[in-house]
Amino acid sequence: MPVVDLSKSAIRDLNRLLHSLTATTNETSWTVQNPAGQHSIAVGVDAPIEIEIEGHVGYYCAGMNKHAEITINGNAGVGLAENMMSGVVRVKGDASQAAGATGQGGLLVIEGNASARCGISMKGIDIVVKGSIGSMSAFMAQAGSLVVLGDAGEALGDSIYEARLFVRGKVTSLGADCEEKTIGDEERTILAAVLERAGVDVPTDGFRLYGSARRLYHFHIDNAY
Repeated sequence: MPVVDLSKSAIRDLNRLLHSLTATTNETSWTVQNPAGQHSIAVGVDAPIEIEIEGHVGYYCAGMNKHAEITINGNAGVGLAENMMSGVVRVKGDASQAAGATGQGGLLVIEGNASARCGISMKGIDIVVKGSIGSMSAFMAQAGSLVVLGDAGEALGDSIYEARLFVRGKVTSLGADCEEKTIGDEERTILAAVLERAGVDVPTDGFRLYGSARRLYHFHIDNAY
């Protein structure tokens, strides 16, 4: 089990080692010690490995993740799991702005709270936040599911496309072209599956669903300035 101590090794060297791994590697369990809030830890990983990060991380941790399962035992800075493709990223604490931004696949689990713009422009990623999320979350969200067990801030789902937003708590306000929708059997099945993958054992009955009203899909003269 490789152990990398970032108080002694450079992040560039850590990432170089991780990038060299292939799908058939037998070095499948990594530990990263003393991250100390540094940026760009474990970015661009493209191998089916597990990485345990023991402490807080800075900006863009686990960005562009593909196949790996990355656990952060602390808080995460801006852009956690940005442009994630597949795999699982889990942060045991809170996440700063733009968590899961532009994510195209995989699962991001935030066990604490997420700040503003969580899931901005998400393109297929599933995001589960056990706490609450900040303003402008899921702005221009195109696909995937954002599941929030707590509350949502202002302008949720502004300019949303076809992503699904499930919120268990209160929503401060909805953004442009976002509306509450009826949860049918299909949506409830999707929600249950995401919760199960995230290891969250709560009933689906307490959630409300939000999505696109589709009023911005076509030009309307009232929207012209």
